[in-house]
Amino acid sequence: MNEFSVLVVDDEKEIRDAIEIYLKNEGLTVVQAKDGIEAIEMLDTHQIHLIVMDVMMPKLDGISTTFKIREQKNIPIIILSAKSEDTDKVLGLQIGADDYVTKPFNPLELIARVKSQLRRYVTLGTYEGKTELINLNGLTLDKEAKEVAVNGESVKLTPIEYKIVELLMCYPGRVFSITDIYERVWKEPSYNAENTVAVHIRKIREKIEIDPKNPRYLKVVWGIGYKMEK
Repeated sequence: MNEFSVLVVDDEKEIRDAIEIYLKNEGLTVVQAKDGIEAIEMLDTHQIHLIVMDVMMPKLDGISTTFKIREQKNIPIIILSAKSEDTDKVLGLQIGADDYVTKPFNPLELIARVKSQLRRYVTLGTYEGKTELINLNGLTLDKEAKEVAVNGESVKLTPIEYKIVELLMCYPGRVFSITDIYERVWKEPSYNAENTVAVHIRKIREKIEIDPKNPRYLKVVWGIGYKMEK
């Protein structure tokens, strides 16, 4: 995986150096930044494929940095935090993070999550047997360009959001359970995934629906799961 570059953002040099060692052992290129401001500058000068970022940092914290990055880029972001409360995980997901790892972390777990995010990032749009352009009443998905648009207006989705939309649009009318969505998109066993999937569904609706509370496209089937309306 040495063609991929990971930006590690943490105000503690020891942690940055440790993560760099783990990732370099997997053949990844690593760039470091000590705070959010430096991280944003790095994105302008380096080709970055994934970001591992601490939450608590001086100058610009991880949450604010993620929010700013999401205004321009869809690079996968894995949040690191010493906090383990569900509310913090949800906040990270709400502002655009793709995954969340709690400190102190297991290096093998972090490596697995990095690899998983990179695989999804570089293989978006690979559901087999479907056309490259899907149009559902004005909601379009271009699998080759990895873009989603509503009535011709491009919609900025995170990699996870895109993958969910792609899954549902490839099978319009089919209801996917929360477990189905999580295991197909995250590619790992579903365990207490309801909140994680619900947060992403809500964010998708805010981006693709004119009235998110009365969705036209992404429908909930109570007690079963979600579907994309034909």
